[in-house]
Amino acid sequence: MNFSDILGQEHLKSHLVKSTDNGRVSHAQLFVGKEGSGVLSMAIAYAQYILCSTSNDKEACALKCSKLMHPDLHFAFPVASNDTIKSKPVSNLFLEDWRKFIELNPYGNLFEWLQSIGIENKQGQIGVDEAEEIVKALRLKSYEGGYKVMIIWMAEKMNTSAANKLLKLLEEPPKKTVFILVAENEEQIITTIKSRCQVLHFPLLSDADITKGLMEKEGTDKPIAEQIAHQANGNYNKALHLLHNDNADEQFEQWFITWVRAAFKAKGNASVIQNLITWSETIAKTGRETQKRFLKYCLQFFRQAMLLNYRADSLVFLTPKTPGFNLDNFAPFIHSGNILEISEEINDAIYHIERNGNAKIILLDLSIKLTRLLHIKEAS
Repeated sequence: MNFSDILGQEHLKSHLVKSTDNGRVSHAQLFVGKEGSGVLSMAIAYAQYILCSTSNDKEACALKCSKLMHPDLHFAFPVASNDTIKSKPVSNLFLEDWRKFIELNPYGNLFEWLQSIGIENKQGQIGVDEAEEIVKALRLKSYEGGYKVMIIWMAEKMNTSAANKLLKLLEEPPKKTVFILVAENEEQIITTIKSRCQVLHFPLLSDADITKGLMEKEGTDKPIAEQIAHQANGNYNKALHLLHNDNADEQFEQWFITWVRAAFKAKGNASVIQNLITWSETIAKTGRETQKRFLKYCLQFFRQAMLLNYRADSLVFLTPKTPGFNLDNFAPFIHSGNILEISEEINDAIYHIERNGNAKIILLDLSIKLTRLLHIKEAS
C-alpha cells in the first residue's frame, strides 16, 4: 500500500516520509485516530516505506508489502476462537482472512473484522498468547537484513497480561525493529505502554477528501458524493456503507427511536416499563460488539439532536428515515441540562458490557435512567 492510496492526511504523510528519509524512525509509535480516518492504511503504507527504503529490489519489496506477505512485516490484531480455531487463537492463524479483509476494505472497523472471521458475537482481544508470538517473531533476525515492522491494530484491545509481556520489548527492542500501534481510543491503552510510544494523532477526514475518494475510487457522481461526505462525519468507512445502502444504521435507528419513545412515555406510566424490558431483551440477544456499536450510535444521535437544538445546522448530518419521527421535534429535549449525564450513562453502559456484565440488566438500568433524563428541563 502506497501513501498515494490513502485519502487526505497529507501533512502526516509528509512527516512520515521526511522522518524516514532522515533516519529518524522511532522504534515505538502509536497512531491514534477514529474509525474511517485511514490510520491502519497509513500504518501499512508507512511500514512499506520503511521496509522498501533499504531494499535492494524496491519493486519486489513493494509487491510483497501490497499483498501483506513481506516476511519482515508482522501483524497482531484482536481475535477469538471460532468454528475453525477452537483454542489459543492468535493472529498468525487468521492471516489469510486478514489479507482478504484489508484488500476488500482497508478502512474497515473492528466489528466488520470480527464478522469476517465468524466471531461477531464475541469480543476480540489481543491476549498473552499473542504477546508471546510477537516476542518470538521479533527475536529472530530480519529475513531481508533490514527493518522488521510489527503493526498492532486496535492496540486498546490488548489485555493487561499481554501488555506486561510486551513492555520490555518496547523498552529495549531488537535492532532495526519498529512497533506501530494503531488505536481508536488512546485512553484505553495502559499508561506504561503509551508512555513508551511516540504518539501521532490523526484528524477526521474532511468532506472534500471523502468526496474525492468516493468519486475516484467508487465512481460516484459529485452531488451524491458531496451529500454522503457530509453525512459520513469524517469517516470514509461510513461513507462507503451509506453509498452501498448498508442497513445497519437503519436497524440502529429503529431500535433508538423505539427506545426513546418508550422511555419518554414511561415516566409515571408503569405499564410502559414492560416495553423497555422487551426492548432491553431484544438488544441483549445480539452480540456484545453489536451492543457497543449501537450504544455509540445512540451517543451520536443524542449529540446531533443537541446540535440541532442549538441551531448548529451545518454540523448536523443525521437524517432519520423512520416515518413519524422528526429530529426537529426531538431536538428540544436534548440540551445542556441533560446531554452530559446522558453521555456519561451510555459510556458507563459500554464500559460494563465490555467487561461482560449482564447486558439485559445494564440496558434496562440505562433505560430507566433515560426516562428521568429526557424530562429534565433546560436551566433558563
